Amino acid sequence: MAINAINNKVYTYVDYLTFTENDSIEIIEGRILAMSPAPSRIHQKIISKIITELNNYITSNNGECEVYPAPFDVILVNDDEEVDNSKNIVQPDISVICDKDKLNDKGCIGSPDMIIEVVSPYNPNNDYIKKLNLYDKYKVKEYWIVNPMKNTILVYTLEDDNGYGMPVNYTFKDKVKVNIYENLQIDFNSFN
Repeated sequence: MAINAINNKVYTYVDYLTFTENDSIEIIEGRILAMSPAPSRIHQKIISKIITELNNYITSNNGECEVYPAPFDVILVNDDEEVDNSKNIVQPDISVICDKDKLNDKGCIGSPDMIIEVVSPYNPNNDYIKKLNLYDKYKVKEYWIVNPMKNTILVYTLEDDNGYGMPVNYTFKDKVKVNIYENLQIDFNSFN
């Protein structure tokens, strides 16, 4: 199926499955979002370093969580929603899933424990607005927005059932606390 979206059509996971692997898209609130061109080298370097840190921590602590880089489908569903009817299918840069019951061969069904998005110059509003609201709505416990152009990291964490509170702001000179773990910090200063 081509990415020519029909303006009034609300797309679901069933529609998503009709696209080819060459169609790099996400669906948010039933609307198709074409993904940006291939990420920059810096973007990929940041993702690689964060994934390495997370995996090293999980392995050394005999952890249960699994870490997946994009492209990896996350199908967000409400408690009463069938997967096929989901109107929110995203491919976060990094997904951390601790409940293995959410994993299948296609990806993750439900909210990951942690999502990290590395901002691209092509679509910053997606990460700062659309995805922030989406991940808050679906109760992703921790959401990081890493901006390599500004050397900043915003960390959002769920505050009980009240959604995300104010973000904690970091720079690439800081050690950033991973809140889903008791004692993990990622030193962004080492990323240079």
